[in-house]
Formats: sequence, structure tokens, C-alpha cells
Amino acid sequence: MGISMIGVLSGDIVASRDISDKRALRRAIDLGIDRLGQSLGAVGMRFRGDAFQVAIPEATESVTAAVIMRASLIEHSPSRQQMWDARIAIGIGEGSVPTLDNFIDADGETFVRSGQGLDALSESHQRLGLFLATPQPDLDLLMLFADDVISHWSHNAAEVVRFNLTTEHSQSELARRLGRSQPTINRRLSAARWSLIREFLEFTRFRLEGLT
Repeated sequence: MGISMIGVLSGDIVASRDISDKRALRRAIDLGIDRLGQSLGAVGMRFRGDAFQVAIPEATESVTAAVIMRASLIEHSPSRQQMWDARIAIGIGEGSVPTLDNFIDADGETFVRSGQGLDALSESHQRLGLFLATPQPDLDLLMLFADDVISHWSHNAAEVVRFNLTTEHSQSELARRLGRSQPTINRRLSAARWSLIREFLEFTRFRLEGLT
């Protein structure tokens, strides 16, 4: 595969030391990575039990990938009292997506940028950040707003967003899939601020197309 613009997500679980069921947490991380592979052709792996890195072949889909990953973790949280979430640093730059066998040795500039971004997030309260070769203040501000919305999602809100981002279901199909009424699905989408998140993702995709 030739050199192109890719995205790299570097993430770790928030307050992982307080999570007792490490096996269930690891399964949730692995499921999120699998979903990114199925929906976006991503390749990634989990490290040290509570950290992960994922390469996204289409750089413009990197923010969507990060939202899917966070939604997937929140969706599988064990209870309202213990919500699982992750800090995710999105690096964008030149590179190629490695095979899974070679992933652990990936060390291109985009992987480094994403890893350094995660270090920066770990020193703040922010859980979602975009790290480009040339900073874009407007995108950074939008990331802060989206991060605040996502950080307040319930299990149910995260579930409907994740379904919307990884499947082609209509709202009526989604209601049937989840065994809920369509008004219930609408309420959950409203609680997730889905219309705003969708516009945020469309705008970031457009802006990243112009940068890459």
C-alpha cells in the first residue's frame, strides 16, 4: 500500500484502575476495535489491557471512528454508576495502515503524533482531541464541544448513536432491533444530541478533506 493520508487513534480507558471486571473491559475494547474494522476497514490492537491504537485508512473518517469507539465503550458500561469511556487522541498525517501482524512495530509520524496527543490529553480533563501537523483552532474548539456532549451520554444514548454510525438501519428498523418503540428511539437520539453530532461529523469530514 502506498503512502497516503491516514488517521491514527491512540486511546486509554478513563479511571481504569477503578474498574473491577477487567475481562469485560478488555472484551468491550476489542469489540470496539472490531466494529471499526468492519465499518471503516480499520486495523488496531489493545495494549496493556486498557490502552489501544487503531489506524484508519481514510483520514477523513478518523473523527467518526473516535466517536464510534467511545460510543461502543459507553454502550457496554456495566451500570450508570460505572460508565466506561476513553481518552482518544486522533492523529492525521502521511502513512500507511499496517497489517495486524506488523501493527505493534508501526512508528510513522502519524502514530507518533497520535501518541503524543494522548499524553497531552492525559494531562487535562479533555477526552477527545485532534492533532494535525498544522493546528486548526476552529476544529479544536468543535472537538471540545463534541467531547462535552459525548462525556454526558448514557448507555442508551451511546447505543443508538453507535447503531446509527455502524449500520444502515432506519429509525423504525433500529427500534425493532432494540425491541423499543420508535418514540423511545427518538428520545434517546435527542438525549444524545444526535442531530448536532451528525452535523459535527459531517463538518469535520469536510474540513479534513480540505486538509488532506
